[in-house]
Amino acid sequence: MSTWVQGKVVERIDWNEHLFTLRVEAEVEPFIAGQFGKLALEQEGERIQRAYSYVNPPHEPVLEFLAVTVEEGQLSPRLQDLHPGDNVMVTPRPSGFLTLDEVPAGRELWMFATGTAVGPFLSILQSKDCWERYERFILVYAVREAQDLAYLETIKALEKAHPNAFHFVPVVSREEVEGALHGRIPQLLVDGAIQEKVGVPIKPARSQTMICGNPEMIRETLAVLEGMGLRKNLRRTPGQITMEKYW
Repeated sequence: MSTWVQGKVVERIDWNEHLFTLRVEAEVEPFIAGQFGKLALEQEGERIQRAYSYVNPPHEPVLEFLAVTVEEGQLSPRLQDLHPGDNVMVTPRPSGFLTLDEVPAGRELWMFATGTAVGPFLSILQSKDCWERYERFILVYAVREAQDLAYLETIKALEKAHPNAFHFVPVVSREEVEGALHGRIPQLLVDGAIQEKVGVPIKPARSQTMICGNPEMIRETLAVLEGMGLRKNLRRTPGQITMEKYW
């Protein structure tokens, strides 16, 4: 199969002026929930490409990519200008290891995400077979402002479908929002606010964690979790912390 295939945009969802989802039809190889592909457009004879996680679960044929527009970016503003019927290049082969196959067993699976890095976790949570793996899934989704919380209807549907097995903890850093924690994930873990909201402790004997987002959040959250006795999950030495930087 070639390095790139042509995809066709079937829908663009604008969550706000800088956050959007592209829904794309493209012939790609089967992927595992949590993996990512690349999108590209030609610009003055040069192919500009960036990696984006699949938000849709593997059983859904239309690919979904959640993106934020970077004002000075070469690609994201042009992606946000695409409309249904427009073409975009897609890599047919998936990449990445932020998948449940890489995570050891445990009672709870904690998913810590900032911004658009919630995408791979939504793909996992919408997968048909994930719910047999752990007793509880806890999605901690952190953004700057409430308007940056995307896919809330999808999350509400997960809460309704799995009322005892799924917990959603929204975190907003720049404003006070009813129903959301105020602050940043690392400090809220240190304070115990996240654990208190869920009613479940984080302990090495029972907890598995996945972290995806900006490097600073990952670095700080990793340090906090290691302070709780958790350690990085490596294939040769299984642990409780699985990570993927989102840029």
